[in-house]
Amino acid sequence: MNWRVIFGVLTLLTPVQVVLAEDLGRAEPSLFEARRPTHTYSIVALDAATGQLGAAVQTHAFAVGTRVIWAQPGVGAVATQSFTDPSYGPLGLELMSSGKSAGQALAGLLAADPNTQGRQVGMVDAGGMAANFTGKKAITEHCRLTGDGYAVQANLMEKPTVCSAMSQAFEQTRGDLASRLMAALTAAQGEGGDIRGKQSAALLLVAGDKGTPQWEAEKINLRVDDHSQPLLELARLLTIRRASLKDKEGDRLLAEGHIDDALAVYAEVENMVPESHETVFWHAVSLASVGREADSLVRFKKAFDAWPLWREVVQRLPASDLLPDDDKMLRRILAVN
Repeated sequence: MNWRVIFGVLTLLTPVQVVLAEDLGRAEPSLFEARRPTHTYSIVALDAATGQLGAAVQTHAFAVGTRVIWAQPGVGAVATQSFTDPSYGPLGLELMSSGKSAGQALAGLLAADPNTQGRQVGMVDAGGMAANFTGKKAITEHCRLTGDGYAVQANLMEKPTVCSAMSQAFEQTRGDLASRLMAALTAAQGEGGDIRGKQSAALLLVAGDKGTPQWEAEKINLRVDDHSQPLLELARLLTIRRASLKDKEGDRLLAEGHIDDALAVYAEVENMVPESHETVFWHAVSLASVGREADSLVRFKKAFDAWPLWREVVQRLPASDLLPDDDKMLRRILAVN
């Protein structure tokens, strides 16, 4: 375990230090190891109904998703910003994984940090406990709020109303966790957001029990590193990611023999991302592979028209058992024009 995590755990055994963790800025050094802060707004949250944990962020800085948001299934989520110390992410998750609440983990890390005066951190644990902290030298306008299963925090905002707008949007939006996180970001921008403008955004969502491998747990991990309208681009990427998850659902249904259900899902995916000729192509392949050749030909034509090289791909699929090894069928498919 990291030395700072050990120190943080030991600190948590001393109630007085935990109580004073918020006030540590009074006796801290005046210089930070990071001179250019990541001023931003973010949210960390738990979906109590599904157990999903997520975090979302936007800023006027490059590639915010590489430093600010962290999440681990069955454990918690962290946002670390302002004069950012990225280690709050993995170390905070490590502490929560060891059984500490979000508040305890945050207090422990602050107690072990000589530069808390510029930090801004939000945490939520798998039990829905949320906590956040803003150091005394975070640049105004700054704000922070916690609610049932979530925390929002912001600094260098145009207006002081950003956090209340995020909180209201998150609580009032219906839909899955990703939709509610996006609503919070959109509401913050509606209040002016970062006073410098906007450049990058990120959305992270994990699902599963504690111990679920990260590559299985990450349902959404999207980053817009440099864009004039990062939230619009993030929303577009989210639609594509939702479609890819639906595609996987269709593949599972097909493998289990639920052909009609699988094909219905594939059709839904086509409607979600109508500009994707790849989605059309693989829908056609699935139809042909289960004996729905007539239906497949319509979609093969659409895919070929959009991207002629799909004809070459078709010829490679029988060797990988993705199409029947049937020369006559292959010729009929390739003859579509």
